[in-house]
Amino acid sequence: MEKNVDVAIIMGSDSDLSVMQNAAKVLEDFGISYEMTILSVHRCPDEAAKYAKSLNDRKVKVIIAGAGGAAHLPGVFAAQVPCPVIGVPIHSKLDGVDSLYSIVQMPSGIPVATVAVDGAKNAGILATTILATSDDILRNKIIDYKKSMESAVLSKNDKLQKLGYKEYLNQM
Repeated sequence: MEKNVDVAIIMGSDSDLSVMQNAAKVLEDFGISYEMTILSVHRCPDEAAKYAKSLNDRKVKVIIAGAGGAAHLPGVFAAQVPCPVIGVPIHSKLDGVDSLYSIVQMPSGIPVATVAVDGAKNAGILATTILATSDDILRNKIIDYKKSMESAVLSKNDKLQKLGYKEYLNQM
């Protein structure tokens, strides 16, 4: 039996896993429950529709859907499930631009939030941010995460100012 989770990560092929794992890592870091599934809306449409219904029945809160090429997977799920869908265009034969265009050009009424090509990490962060709108603990984790990024950048700048760019590069 399928369990209740906050986020469903879906990809059209196992070749997408090397990218989509980055969304899973972010969700794990924030303590968010998720499941990961490989389903092709082209090769197994009945199974994909059945899975979409299960997501709706289980009240999954966010879907992260990665797809390359024609990249219909995010839109097909967005059409069937009443929760936010984040599309991750996967690098493909046309450098991922084909995937990107397929995902961002959704028809009116079927929105799909879209991140950069191979941007699964940002998809995980966006899913976390969406969930944080109704979870103060998660909201504080996002705030802390952003503060840690700020500290890291400022620390690198301090180092650059002390060393100069040549020595900084030598130490990289």
